[in-house]
Amino acid sequence: MPWVGKSAGEIAEAVRRGKAGAPEVVEEHLRLIAERDGRIGAFRKVRAERAMAEARAVQERPDLAELPLAGVPVAVKDNIPVRGEATRNGSAASSSEAAAADHPVVARLRAAGAVVVGITNVPELCLVGFSDSTYGVARNPWDPRRTPGGSSGGAAAAVAAGMVPLAHGNDGLGSLRIPAACCGLVTIKPGTGVVPPPGRDWHGMSENGPLATTVGDLALGLAVMAGDMSLATPGDGEYLEAGSAIDDYPGGLTPSEPVRLRIATAPAPLPPGFSVDPELQRAVVEAGHTLAAAGHTVVEHEPKMPSWVGAAAIIGWFACAREDTEGLDPRRLERRTRALAKAGRLLARFGLDGSAGRDRWRAHGADQWFGNADVLITPTLAAVPPPADRWGDRGLLANVRANVTYAPVTAAWNMAGWPAMNVPYGWHSTGMPIGVQLVAPPGGEPQLLALAAQLETAHPWLRHAPMD
Repeated sequence: MPWVGKSAGEIAEAVRRGKAGAPEVVEEHLRLIAERDGRIGAFRKVRAERAMAEARAVQERPDLAELPLAGVPVAVKDNIPVRGEATRNGSAASSSEAAAADHPVVARLRAAGAVVVGITNVPELCLVGFSDSTYGVARNPWDPRRTPGGSSGGAAAAVAAGMVPLAHGNDGLGSLRIPAACCGLVTIKPGTGVVPPPGRDWHGMSENGPLATTVGDLALGLAVMAGDMSLATPGDGEYLEAGSAIDDYPGGLTPSEPVRLRIATAPAPLPPGFSVDPELQRAVVEAGHTLAAAGHTVVEHEPKMPSWVGAAAIIGWFACAREDTEGLDPRRLERRTRALAKAGRLLARFGLDGSAGRDRWRAHGADQWFGNADVLITPTLAAVPPPADRWGDRGLLANVRANVTYAPVTAAWNMAGWPAMNVPYGWHSTGMPIGVQLVAPPGGEPQLLALAAQLETAHPWLRHAPMD
């Protein structure tokens, strides 16, 4: 399988130049999915026949030589429409009717030459940081006993296992960054308005984005999803240190005089009552040292995040569960989902839905707490991924405790609408990958991608979990 394990950029270039055929590439990846997904459970549905037909259609396109994702197999998360497929959102209570049209992000991927090989598993209604549902339990390729995170966990598992080089996901309270950190991938939650959001955007908190194994693939995927190919070459090199890994970007970049950024590190940003694994804290400090060696100014960010931000995030989480279950048959919903929605209904009686705290944080709180840095680095997770299990059969307390214990760091930046990403940085003593979170003010996607490329060059990571 010569194309399995290659990056999306490498595959697309080979197909554009006639060194590989789109059907050949897709068939190889479908074969690997058939071999591996029984152990991982990344996919709710594999579109084998349709994907092959679509690959043949890509190969016949007159603009093949111009397609940025020519013949690249991609996976789509099961909460946005894919034409001809049901959008089940991890729930037996959802409609089984096939979508009549693609979501704009799927349409853009297909227009760029990508082939949708499958629909990935999610937790019911994408409400939690695991990826178990009535359709199965998604597992982490680095350790199948652990969760790949959620709610884009199936997508992350598919990429980490090498079954696709690029996947779609989305992020309402961390649902791209959490699974990327669990599975050793790069991802970015773009800021508000960069990529068309999911249909249910959780009051402006949820954004679509890509999951990848290289920064070059990530930038390319984001550019296609955003309909802005300038994002494939972050800042045209203006934020890149001379000598950094620019060759991975489509078209290449010519290093210009580098811009020095002010970067703040916050190894333990959470308020009292929350803890962060010391090994995850150390990764943040070391990532800061790496960027300081590249010429940036790196300082420590000492203030803790206000407690009311976390409270608003949790209340908003329950409110979204309440809203997302409206009109669905409660008898077909999981115990976890019913419990989350019930909590949301109870809080709604007191006029609590998280909007006051969210608006306060978005209006001025995030900017004030962030300070005068250009980019902030924090842990992405607070602990290693918990077990892969049937969490949907458990109640409110077990699910809230597990989610808040291991993944409380990401939600603030959904509330703010700011771009944030995960970058792999080192290994935990358990053998699991560690991720660090990079955050920037609105419009900072190019800076984040460029810094991620510097980290990738200085501290490269294993792109795929060993599965054989």
